[in-house]
Amino acid sequence: MSHMSPTPSDHTGAPVPASEANDSIRRFVRARHGLAWTAQDMAEYAVLLEIWTLAVRAEVTDVVEAA
Repeated sequence: MSHMSPTPSDHTGAPVPASEANDSIRRFVRARHGLAWTAQDMAEYAVLLEIWTLAVRAEVTDVVEAA
């Protein structure tokens, strides 16, 4: 099973957009609909949530700094 997790695509380490991270979470969950999650699934989901959290934090910081 291939896993699509959002990761920084360039070498700047910049987080992906929160919307892209959210879409990755949705795809991940949909792909496992009706299945029992393995420990690996839960670990991968936790990583996706961390990526999403970083993305949201970066976007909120940008908005606050712009205000």
